[in-house]
Amino acid sequence: MNKIIQRLKAVGPAALVAAAFIGPGTVTTCTIAGAGFGYSLLWALVFSILATLVLQEMSARLGLIGQVGLGEAMRNEFKHAAGRILSIVIVIVAIAIGNAAYETGNIVGGAMGLEEISGIGSIKIGNFSFLFWGPVIGLIAFCLLISASYRVIEKGLIVLVILMSITFISTAIIVKPDPLNIAKGLLPSLPEGSVLTIMGLIGTTVVPYNLFLHASAVKQRWKDPGKLSLVRSDSIISIGAGGLISIAIVITSAAAFFGTSGIVSNAADIAQQLTPLLGRTSGIFLSLGLLSAGVSSAITAPLAAAYASSEILGWKADMKSPKFRAVWISVLLTGIIFSAIGLKPVKAIFVAQITNGILLPFIAFFLLRVMNNKSLLKSNSNGPIANILGVLVLLVATALGIKSIISVLGMI
Repeated sequence: MNKIIQRLKAVGPAALVAAAFIGPGTVTTCTIAGAGFGYSLLWALVFSILATLVLQEMSARLGLIGQVGLGEAMRNEFKHAAGRILSIVIVIVAIAIGNAAYETGNIVGGAMGLEEISGIGSIKIGNFSFLFWGPVIGLIAFCLLISASYRVIEKGLIVLVILMSITFISTAIIVKPDPLNIAKGLLPSLPEGSVLTIMGLIGTTVVPYNLFLHASAVKQRWKDPGKLSLVRSDSIISIGAGGLISIAIVITSAAAFFGTSGIVSNAADIAQQLTPLLGRTSGIFLSLGLLSAGVSSAITAPLAAAYASSEILGWKADMKSPKFRAVWISVLLTGIIFSAIGLKPVKAIFVAQITNGILLPFIAFFLLRVMNNKSLLKSNSNGPIANILGVLVLLVATALGIKSIISVLGMI
């Protein structure tokens, strides 16, 4: 019993990872997957959760044993100027600029939850109309980040992950899904027109910037290599909880909408269309979940951008550092402004998608390379099983990256 309590107390750094990938984008993607394909794509989601565990365990091990963040390790790895400059450009464009673009979606997603609860959407000042709740979400994120306390942020995100877990998992239970159909959905299949949705499920769960965030968070939390078992427990518990949330959203959406005439174009639709199943509580359930998802991602995206940028540029990756703060404030402020005026930075999102398509397999490859560095990790370097699993994830990440680039280029 004491061991269980000890492991639960150790939950923290990986909670940032769970809070980051369970954002409005994940809620929307899982909702559409369940509504469009029922339970048949659960296998893809389970694969993406396992892939996340594989990569994040390596990232956490790098932070604990090597006592370096991933950005710092990249900078140290490339001895030649060309390689170092290329890595800096990829990380800055994909992580810093990309996260600024995606931050708008995080804040808007959280604002949708508050809109549903309050019934208030926008305010008018003169001839201009401003979306009210976006800046409020941004202010909440700012207050947590400006505290400059990793532990405060960590505890806040743990609370949000718990709230999301209760909200979405209880909703999935209430809709009474068919256990047999859920079991069938765990068997790999490719329903017609499902490939892009499968890519979306994997892409929204295996998030490149989380690899930077996790290593840096572990490095701040633990210094003793003997804590490796606690680090792994943290990853299993936190990412497992995040995975259960995603699965619960697919199950809820499948039970409510698959095979019906109801159209679900985004996560906000679910609150209204679940009324026959959940009654008046539907709006509260889904709004709280969406609010929690938006706030958690609105915190972690700027934080990850600050860690990645500071480490790759050789700055001090400290929450009280002026340069560190300048990065996360810029990302957060961009999201607040775009969410308030109702605009989406479309071109920036296009650039972010293209570069993220390159970044994920690049980072997965580098992670495998550095995790086999015995001079850095000694006896805790990768073994054969970890390498096999890592290569499998790398191959899928590469396929996902190529598909992402082709899709985005076709849209421009």
